[in-house]
Amino acid sequence: MSAEPTYERIPPCSGRSVELETGDVLVVVDPMGQQVSDLTAFARDDLAEYLSSGRSIDYASRLLLTTGDVLYSNRSNPMFTILEDTCGRHDFTLTPCSKRMFELLYGEVEGRPGCEGNLAAALAPYGIGIDRIPVAFNIFMHVTVDGASGQVAVLPPLSGPGDFIRLRAEMPLVVAMTACSAGQSNNFSYKPIDYRIERA
Repeated sequence: MSAEPTYERIPPCSGRSVELETGDVLVVVDPMGQQVSDLTAFARDDLAEYLSSGRSIDYASRLLLTTGDVLYSNRSNPMFTILEDTCGRHDFTLTPCSKRMFELLYGEVEGRPGCEGNLAAALAPYGIGIDRIPVAFNIFMHVTVDGASGQVAVLPPLSGPGDFIRLRAEMPLVVAMTACSAGQSNNFSYKPIDYRIERA
């Protein structure tokens, strides 16, 4: 009988970075349900190339990306292919939450770094600072847009315990991901994110 796969855990309101080779598969799991993971990536061979929401949405011709879709870089090169997706609802339009966002939108003053700060901290060993954090692929995030008014709403994630997405790296990558710090992204119950890397 084969052993159960083991996962690394990203604690609530924190981030982690990993390196992937071409062909590696990154599996991101919501272990408890209703928890977003902000994910961004940079080409390991040239860190000026990064995961682009605009290119990815443009080439897919839709906002909701899922199994079979490709996530592209700012240079229009494939970075990830979504191999499997048990949730089917993610966001690629809203920026990572940040200390300043918490202040402006929610009046918070305690100075939490948010996903922007946690991604920057995870990427600091690669010389990638906070000003270079792009719009992330917000895994499990549930954002709606009203067709008449254009009003945007962040709703509780649709992911349940054990939902996952499998992403195949199409180039060598530096990847950073979080367990999101925004209450709307976890139904105000801050939880961890699990992940593993599958290598041939």
